[in-house]
Amino acid sequence: MKTEQYNGSELVVKALAALEVEYIFGYPGGSVLDLYDALFGQTEVEHILVRHEQAATHMADGYARATGKVGVVLATSGPGATNCVTGIATAYMDSIPMVVLSGQVPSNLIGDDAFQETDIVGCSRPIVKHSFNCRDAQQIPTILAKAFYLASTGRPGPVVVELPKDILNPQLKFKYDMPQSIEMRTYNPSVKGHPKQIKKAVEAVLGAKRLVIYSGGGIVLSNTSAQLTELVETLNAPITNTLMGLGGISGTHPNFIGMLGMHGSLEANKAMANADVILALGARFDDRVTNNVKKFCPEATIVHVDVDPTSISKTIKAHIPVVGCLATVLEQLQTAIDKSTSRIDRSAQEDWWQQITQWRAQQCLAYDKGVDVIKPQTVIEKVYEITHGDAYVCSDVGQHQMFAAQYYPFKNPRQWINSGGLGTMGFGLPAAMGVKLAFPQEHVVCVTGDGSIQMNIQELSTCLQYGLAVKIVSLNNRSLGMVRQWQDMMYGGRHSSSYMESLPDFVALAQSYGHIGIRVDHPSELDSALEKAFAITDRLVFLDIRVDEKEHVYPMQIKLGAVDDMWLKKGVKA
Repeated sequence: MKTEQYNGSELVVKALAALEVEYIFGYPGGSVLDLYDALFGQTEVEHILVRHEQAATHMADGYARATGKVGVVLATSGPGATNCVTGIATAYMDSIPMVVLSGQVPSNLIGDDAFQETDIVGCSRPIVKHSFNCRDAQQIPTILAKAFYLASTGRPGPVVVELPKDILNPQLKFKYDMPQSIEMRTYNPSVKGHPKQIKKAVEAVLGAKRLVIYSGGGIVLSNTSAQLTELVETLNAPITNTLMGLGGISGTHPNFIGMLGMHGSLEANKAMANADVILALGARFDDRVTNNVKKFCPEATIVHVDVDPTSISKTIKAHIPVVGCLATVLEQLQTAIDKSTSRIDRSAQEDWWQQITQWRAQQCLAYDKGVDVIKPQTVIEKVYEITHGDAYVCSDVGQHQMFAAQYYPFKNPRQWINSGGLGTMGFGLPAAMGVKLAFPQEHVVCVTGDGSIQMNIQELSTCLQYGLAVKIVSLNNRSLGMVRQWQDMMYGGRHSSSYMESLPDFVALAQSYGHIGIRVDHPSELDSALEKAFAITDRLVFLDIRVDEKEHVYPMQIKLGAVDDMWLKKGVKA
């Protein structure tokens, strides 16, 4: 019996289907036209045509964050590939599984500065988990299988696969040979924590008098929210999340003491500063958490659990490092702790909770509601009320991002989608589109600002084409709000290039793309505008909400201070 054969482009599509890819986010160009021709007519993998390749990466990223699946991007060579770089870096910084298929000029022209040639593997090397230069069409299925395995296991991340035009030639046919399993000699991420380190970690946790659990994005990525919650409740320990870890435990859980870090809660930062043991789970002690590393929690014994050994003691020395998959390590910890809960000093724990309650009583997120101006905090609170806390909330980067993180208590993991590590403006809208594509029946909200939304606003066209009924909540303060805030606080109020002196009519702009636009100028209009917007389920609605342009995000850590050196409001320190 004759074995059926396929050209290189068909092998790509067939392999993607075998890897259970639902969507490819991309934009065609010369080097990948054979691949686009192979996509035509087949129904197993759907291509989503964006309006800019950066948006393709953010759509794939948002889809991956919300579903836990690998996001897939397709771009042509040269400028198409380089337009993906910001999105690749965004995914890399936040450990998001993504595979980027990049076209390339024919193999015989590589290195000749041919038309639309760029060394995308070289360009992206610092911001990918791995790259593949595919030079043999027969190897396409194996390379793609490896790419997906690498992207989704261990510490997830983006992988680039470069496909020269000649290996996609429709005239050359090959056998389809997809590996059933992947083993890579040089890649074996740790799964189980070392028993001696587990024992040390349990001893430290059970012996603590002022324990804090500090969890990050690793909890979300590893799908261990339920295990984390069980551990927190067994220990009756206070828990704080990083920006990326929000939703790892419900924001309404009584043991949750808020986000920590630069704009974290008073009680979270105070608890960290005064802890005697910190159990860090899937967090990397980045600078937005630690503030001055020389002053970071000097009295605490730090137990650091992470699947990536290079993240441990990278910035803050871990006294008890544990390398392993969080799902397995949490099971190991829970099993050992369950046998010894009687050793917990409940009297010391009660004193610790009384102290935390006193910090909580200061209500660090209280704010002046105003009368004639709309406060951005109020907008987020109203969105939470209308969506009953069940929405997927995607944000851009800036003040609006911090307000969303502070005032929308996330019940579940993968509900909060934002660019934490790279801080990419323009991320919010395409990320929300990727989420909406995955969950068309759910409320998906893009919280953005007048600066960020303009960076990928062309994707309103994509939204219309695919019927993506995202709700855009733009906190319009006529400026680059976080830049302006820093200029107020550190540059004597000299607002250099932070005010938007010319803005479009966002309502008219949304309408020109075929969507609904609503402008909100006064607090009295806010409730009805939001209710109207969220009652519309089959159309994209752009809410242009004119908020108080002088409002700052507080609390805020004081630069170069300890983790709990904070401004609580303008001119008031903790």
